[in-house]
Amino acid sequence: MNSIEKSPIPATTPRVIVREAAAPRPRWQVWLIRPEVVTLLLLVIAAIVATRLSPFFADLGFILESSTYYIEFAIVALVLTIVIISGEIDLSPAAQMALSACLFGTAFKAGAPIPVAIGVSLLSGLVMGAFNGFFVTVLRLPSIIVTIGTLILYRGLAQVLAGDKSISGFPSWFVGIDYRMVGIVPVPVLIFIAASVLLGLFLGITIYGRQIYQIGTSEIAAIHAGIRVRRIKMGLFIASGLVSSIAGLMVASRLGSVRYDLATGGELTMVLIVMLGGTYIFGGRGSILGTFLAAWLLVIIATGMTVANIAINAQLTIMGLLLIVSIIATNAIYARSQR
Repeated sequence: MNSIEKSPIPATTPRVIVREAAAPRPRWQVWLIRPEVVTLLLLVIAAIVATRLSPFFADLGFILESSTYYIEFAIVALVLTIVIISGEIDLSPAAQMALSACLFGTAFKAGAPIPVAIGVSLLSGLVMGAFNGFFVTVLRLPSIIVTIGTLILYRGLAQVLAGDKSISGFPSWFVGIDYRMVGIVPVPVLIFIAASVLLGLFLGITIYGRQIYQIGTSEIAAIHAGIRVRRIKMGLFIASGLVSSIAGLMVASRLGSVRYDLATGGELTMVLIVMLGGTYIFGGRGSILGTFLAAWLLVIIATGMTVANIAINAQLTIMGLLLIVSIIATNAIYARSQR
């Protein structure tokens, strides 16, 4: 028989190297690198430290009462979380709170019944949100530039309306929302909890919530997937304006008066809450749960500094540092999760 000679394999034939798949990361490590877990750990640590500063922190009623000074910002921060997840940002809610509250006070001072004045305030919130959304979604301008401009615009209009004086004299049934209780829980806290649950469900289980995450991850991919990006973003800015006007009315009720400088500096507080909750500043990642926990973390920290007699200027410095640290930590966590 003739033997069949096999040709040798050329030396240049590429070698295929099969690598073993990396072992899946243990579940506890997956949970540990979630931003919400980090926020929860910080909340526990802050509560322990605050309790050592003052025994009042061991009283749940004291914490709930203290939270009413920050709860309006926390409510707006819930909607701001969704806006940032979509890849945009709104820095004007505090100014919207002031202008809507001043419109409410001006309408009441002009003789309008309280329900009509409230309607004027809510309508102004819708208009301000749509105004922001028009520049961002139709004219395609950067949201950070647009909302910095409207921040100044809305605050200036509030000063034109109210001047340097406060508007007061509201009926007793409207004033003092922070003193309305259900058990030991103030009504504003209940509103915040209800809003957190509703927005958490909206973002987590609805198709619109998933589309918002997709828009924040890649707007171009979302457009090719048939998602109505402009319509959704416009809706988010309108929702931000509406919720800001509601928060402005809550502040007016809590203070019993309105001024043009109402909620001054609230932009820092709102963004700080969102960032402490682990929302990614460039969009695509974040959760309502993280913002909810971060709001209580801020309540503990801010109230603890007040109890410790730390000056207001020093408190603002600490808040600014916290904002920077939270942004760096969030970026590090998400980089770690991608690896």
